[in-house]
Amino acid sequence: QVQLVESGGGLVQAGESLRLSCVASGSIFSINVMRWYRQAPGKQRELVAGISSGGSTNYADSVKGRFTISRDNTKKMVYLQMNSLKPEDTAVYYCNAEILVSGWWRQYWGQGTQVTVSS
Repeated sequence: QVQLVESGGGLVQAGESLRLSCVASGSIFSINVMRWYRQAPGKQRELVAGISSGGSTNYADSVKGRFTISRDNTKKMVYLQMNSLKPEDTAVYYCNAEILVSGWWRQYWGQGTQVTVSS
């Protein structure tokens, strides 16, 4: 059984930083794209950043220049370094990955970690 587990959320003040981590575990043959999404209260879940297995990245316009996504393929981990946080970054952040299991590529989600930014 494959699991994604996030950590690193918390309560910070505007302008501060947080680093989120997500580790994949289970019967994993390979991991393709890894992504971070977020969902604020009353809003739809949105893509924050993604990173391919080769290291190519993409970001939502709202976080470009402030957030950095990275991954460690040997540890099956993805990270999200969040700098210059704003109150509008407050949301539950979810890790997502495309994982090859038993010959099938499937999408997996973590349980989410809360990030709260006070003004």
